[in-house]
Amino acid sequence: MMERHYIICILLCLCCVSMKAQQRHSDALDDVLQYVPTATSLILRASGLKSDIPLKEALVSKCLTAITVAGTTYLLKHSINEWRPDHSDRRSFPSGHTAIAFSGATALHKEYGKHSVWISIGGYSLATFVAVDRMIKDRHHWYDVAAGAAIGTLGTELSYYISHRLFNNKNVHASISYNQVYLCVNLFNQ
Repeated sequence: MMERHYIICILLCLCCVSMKAQQRHSDALDDVLQYVPTATSLILRASGLKSDIPLKEALVSKCLTAITVAGTTYLLKHSINEWRPDHSDRRSFPSGHTAIAFSGATALHKEYGKHSVWISIGGYSLATFVAVDRMIKDRHHWYDVAAGAAIGTLGTELSYYISHRLFNNKNVHASISYNQVYLCVNLFNQ
């Protein structure tokens, strides 16, 4: 029961973020749809559908994904300075909407893809729709959305891999010997 309360709070936060984004841009449909795959995985869990990934591991994965995908997208947007096709600003590359949509679709696939192939197809179809819509609205070039899709997918895969290793590695040894530290220090000093 407590698990559902956490999920409902997360869904409310996603709704607030989406509504705030709608106030800033005119891309209202894209601003909402980019979060639907992530919200769907949370709604499926809240409705009682069992995931292959435990709740704590899934939440840590989602947090790592958000940091990885948002951080990578932000760094690239502010270092490459590519003009948008409509020339409204220089934050075209990569597509953040597409990155978020594909990260949610990948998370949905990882958590519920084994239940039904249609869950994965639905998530990736919606993410593809967001990418195509961004191009149709002249907000991104094709390579912007391709990079966004890659960042979203690979960032999520990496985050779920790290989270899985953290939660399922029972034989982790936290001790480090003096020789290992000495070797590392010498390698960096060369």
